[in-house]
Amino acid sequence: MELLKEKVNKHIRLDEEEMDFYLQFYKKKELKKNDLLVQPGAFVKSWFFIEKGCFCLYTLKDGNEKVIEFFTEKDFFTDVYSYIQETPSNVYIKAMEPASLIYINKEDVQKCYDKSHKLERFGRISMQDAFIKSYRRIAHLNYLSNEERYLRLVQNRSGLLQRVPQYLIASYLGLTPVGLSKIRKRLSLSS
Repeated sequence: MELLKEKVNKHIRLDEEEMDFYLQFYKKKELKKNDLLVQPGAFVKSWFFIEKGCFCLYTLKDGNEKVIEFFTEKDFFTDVYSYIQETPSNVYIKAMEPASLIYINKEDVQKCYDKSHKLERFGRISMQDAFIKSYRRIAHLNYLSNEERYLRLVQNRSGLLQRVPQYLIASYLGLTPVGLSKIRKRLSLSS
């Protein structure tokens, strides 16, 4: 819970009573590598926070995993569309390694919002962060070259390269595994 307290305190200041009220609703969940947290058809009613591990949010198209996003330590995440719209999910969220997370159910989030304007503000900030991350991802896919997307990943999230299979990195970047290999080779020759 210390990582969550740190995350909350980065955005808002809660007194001890408010923090205790908020934290009481969180439950812990451990997952093994390749465990599914979410799958299509499920109603997503929780907001997750990663204490340890890496998760991949993806869809299947023609039997291939199309990676939408990766989440790692200190990230809040969920299938935002399913969570907000209260519709069945159309994505998978899978643990890429043994993982530990804590989660809060939507009804308990609402109790927190009703009790504290600061917690409601934190919820808004968290949702804005999720939206900005999604928007930035779409912008990068549409406006950056393949090489620029790869270099940005290396610069901003290099740890993923050691934690996630290369074919999933390629999918995340909108590339084939061969295309990713060519970019990496070209860049290694130019350095």
